[in-house]
Amino acid sequence: MNYGLIGFPLKHSFSKEVHSLFSNYKYDICELEENNFDAFMREKNFKGINVTIPYKQKVIPYLDKIDSFAKDINAVNTIVNNNGSLIGYNTDFYGIVSSFAYFNCFNKNYHYIILGTGATSNTLEYSLKFLGATNIKKCYRENSKIKGDILYKDLENEYANKDVFIINATPNGMYPHMDDPLLIDLKKFKNLKGVFDVVYNPLRTNLLIEAEILKVKAVSGLYMLVAQAIFAGKYFTNDNVENDPFHFEPALATLRNGDIAKADELCNNALTSEIEKYYNTCYKNKLNIVLTGMPTCGKSTLGKMISEKYGYEFIDTDELIENKINNKISDFLKLNGEEKFRDIESEIIKEISTKNHAVISTGGGAILKNENITNLKHNGKIFFINRSLELLKPTSDRPLTSNFDDLKKKYDERLPIYKNTCDVEIDGDVEYNERIAKIVNSLI
Repeated sequence: MNYGLIGFPLKHSFSKEVHSLFSNYKYDICELEENNFDAFMREKNFKGINVTIPYKQKVIPYLDKIDSFAKDINAVNTIVNNNGSLIGYNTDFYGIVSSFAYFNCFNKNYHYIILGTGATSNTLEYSLKFLGATNIKKCYRENSKIKGDILYKDLENEYANKDVFIINATPNGMYPHMDDPLLIDLKKFKNLKGVFDVVYNPLRTNLLIEAEILKVKAVSGLYMLVAQAIFAGKYFTNDNVENDPFHFEPALATLRNGDIAKADELCNNALTSEIEKYYNTCYKNKLNIVLTGMPTCGKSTLGKMISEKYGYEFIDTDELIENKINNKISDFLKLNGEEKFRDIESEIIKEISTKNHAVISTGGGAILKNENITNLKHNGKIFFINRSLELLKPTSDRPLTSNFDDLKKKYDERLPIYKNTCDVEIDGDVEYNERIAKIVNSLI
């Protein structure tokens, strides 16, 4: 191949899509098993590659030259083949520093807790030290092959009352294992300042969803992915990266001095604008639009209009349920009851939540189960279509809201849940085009 990514497994990877946004070169995904790794590196049959788990350190002995950042970090994620001479770089470093600046995540007084002890944790530790952080600990389990600074089980006792910023540097929660149990309980940290998860697929891991519930800053690894890819692309095309690797040194200097207020200097930089542009594009290309709300609030009509106008796949969970049960929902409810129906609904929602760039119309009671909300938020932004009670209509094909009294009861019960579980509330009384405009403008 000319350019691409090596690693194993790679089912989660967005790298091909990201590189296609800004490059003209062909970029391939090469899921490389360990028994083929040595031959691949010795053959050198590539112009440039990115490297991910488990090879970020294993590639180092094959290199003829290694960049000073990558050497200090002891991890390489970008290799350029210069006429048979392999040169290694670490653009994850640039991606991390860019992310911390863009999302204002850095404060030299914070205690930074890094979950994991692998190559990515080394890059994070180096990046934080580069910015000026002094309180950094890497967590590990008692049976971990690579030891860190503190055991997971000891975190709460030492950091329960300190200003803590937590970073996940492990694959925990990464697709397809989105239901992995959390490594730590965020509620144990009373002064939690934020969470950064290097995982970018799904867009929101369970760890980030938990952070949002606690109303603290939650940052996914997608911006880091895009930033490091752009820097890697500059190395691939020899675009003057070595002479000026950052292009935003003044802003970095303010960060190293702990002056977060001046971090917006970075956001005015041309390179940062480039990263932001492709980050926004990638995010919108992967994001699902999830519509919640009472029956007859217009979710399906709205979803179909968005699908036709903007090219999203349209998914109606009620239609999928009827296909699965080979029956009308109203008849199924009469025969089997609501509990059985909700179980099937949850199965359907879990299946479709792994999709990208879909508009999903949910049933009126989908928000009643926390697992549904979590699954829908993995790759989706939830929009609650709040239509006034007097404009909703009881219908005979919906047994749970077949008359106005039942409709009002469900409305009163569900309204606070709709509001608490949505990302954005949409006025369901206005014209459809106005609703669509509000949704589209709220995607980023």
